[in-house]
Amino acid sequence: MIERLLPAHVACADTYETDAPAGSLYPEEVQLVATSVDRRRHEFAAVRACARRAMAALGLPPAPVLRGHRGMPLWPDGTVGSMTHCDGYRAAVLARASEVRAVGIDAEPNEPLPPDVWEAISLPSERARRPLGADSRAIHWDRLLFSAKESVFKTWYPLTRLELDFYEADISFRTSQVGATEGTFTAELSLTAPGMPRSYEGKWLIDDGFAVTAIVLPASHST
Repeated sequence: MIERLLPAHVACADTYETDAPAGSLYPEEVQLVATSVDRRRHEFAAVRACARRAMAALGLPPAPVLRGHRGMPLWPDGTVGSMTHCDGYRAAVLARASEVRAVGIDAEPNEPLPPDVWEAISLPSERARRPLGADSRAIHWDRLLFSAKESVFKTWYPLTRLELDFYEADISFRTSQVGATEGTFTAELSLTAPGMPRSYEGKWLIDDGFAVTAIVLPASHST
């Protein structure tokens, strides 16, 4: 599913399985979840199995994916990537740093957010917007907005190491046809950082009960 949101030069892998193959983790990875509950260990292993498939698609040997600050995945030298997992879906994407500066993906269940979370993550302007022509009966816009902001953060943070609050990204969704359950979005940031753009373009998709978003920042992107 995630491949529908990505250009051909970004490798990706996803799964609807909840468990990874037995023994799929490296010893260094096992240590990261040694004290975690079974559910956390399973999703951790499954998304890293996806990461290894993405590495193979780029012609790279398998390698551990460890964690940096704020849980940021640490990818092989010369690559950039992103991972996501939610109940029933895991995905990982990877690209060469010579072609992609940063990438962020996120998947969420296409279900309503709790009202208090919706108020906390959205701006008044965002709550008032709906893409013209989109099938609003099939889309939980609050959850899609949450996913888009997660993709923004995953694109922004590895390059800046700066926190980005939900209210510092203003998201506008677009569709290309009536009844659409996919389209594009723009994120306008109020936070600035040296060498970083203020505007980010992404894609979104509703399918199989999930809301999925992705941003790919080309290596040649200018501020």
